[in-house]
Amino acid sequence: MKFAHFADVHIGSWRDPRLANASTEAFLKSADMCFEKNADFILISGDFFNTSLPSIDNLKDVVKKLKETNDRGIPVYAIAGSHDFSPTGKTILDVLENAGLLTNVMKGSVVDNKLQLRFTADEKTGAKITGIIGRKGMLERKYFDSLIKENLEAEEGFKIFMFHTAVSEFKPQGLEKMDSTPLSAFPKNFSYYAGGHVHEPYVKQQPGYGTIANTGPLFPNNFREIEKLGCGGFYIVEKKAADLEVLFERVMIHNVFSISADCNRKSVAEVESAIKEQIANKEFNNTIVTIRLSGKLRIGKPSEIGFKPIFDAIYDKSAHFVMKNTSALTSSEFEEVKISTESVEDTEDAIIREHLSKIKVDNLSPESEFELTKKLMAALNNEKGEGETTATFEKRLKDDVEKILNVKL
Repeated sequence: MKFAHFADVHIGSWRDPRLANASTEAFLKSADMCFEKNADFILISGDFFNTSLPSIDNLKDVVKKLKETNDRGIPVYAIAGSHDFSPTGKTILDVLENAGLLTNVMKGSVVDNKLQLRFTADEKTGAKITGIIGRKGMLERKYFDSLIKENLEAEEGFKIFMFHTAVSEFKPQGLEKMDSTPLSAFPKNFSYYAGGHVHEPYVKQQPGYGTIANTGPLFPNNFREIEKLGCGGFYIVEKKAADLEVLFERVMIHNVFSISADCNRKSVAEVESAIKEQIANKEFNNTIVTIRLSGKLRIGKPSEIGFKPIFDAIYDKSAHFVMKNTSALTSSEFEEVKISTESVEDTEDAIIREHLSKIKVDNLSPESEFELTKKLMAALNNEKGEGETTATFEKRLKDDVEKILNVKL
């Protein structure tokens, strides 16, 4: 038995046109690699798409490849991740399943307010597969908490449990505060636990649980991931007698070259010179180039750094895409905002409070300004509803803002 384990494909995750098709290309290439390696089936452990309504072009390419996979007799088993769902709980995976292109393996029933999952059996290998979807805000935790484990643990044979959540015991360094589910919430006695959601690969062995694996993204989804991972990948898992061989297959779409510069006590001119030194005498064919600057400038402001000629020089060397990160770069000319928080909400609140009363408004107390800002942020964070036209959405947004500000826009 040999199968592939994908997760966090995030079709359509990049907005920039130069990387817009990268995740799709990674999926197409990964599927072809599975064909070459004679995989019996493919698992996709959540976040196949970056949005519940992917673009027609991306969807067309994915459907075509899924059709080819199906025609080759290689079933695709999947669970939905948080990105696959719309605000109303709908997912394009349901459409793909009804078209016979994949199988959603989270199937079961509610028995006395408890979740009883049932297995989906792979016809060729006899592998028994089930799992739990991922939802925004850790809503999948309620499924784990109400899960009936006895029937799953007692089932014999080669069993696979698919999940899309961070496992508390295996959170990578730097993600210790990430919301997670403890391993004790998972059913025991499975041969392989196919994970997703955490964008870093790992393979763990745990007594009573077997092999627990997380692939990381099929293609990096942001600056940090490109810088740290270079490329994405997936696992090819092969059953050899009583053992499982788990091999990570790198999926290289573009080369990556990362530039990092400590700008502490440097002038703008010195920073520009340091970057130019790192790109001198190099070619960047089909390469994503990342530039990360950090520290406190001695002279000048971050906005004064001449990135355009630097970017132009790199593109002249055949680079595919150039991106920069200056979030940790400050200037002696600006007062730093110091924040130590544990959640996104806390961070937002702290930033708002740091800037209260910076703009004077008559008859508006700091506390009223705080509440007004929170209401505006909540209104502007609303997403377009299922089937809602752009014009209707914009009018609804405008009406909400007018109501909060008590003005006519």
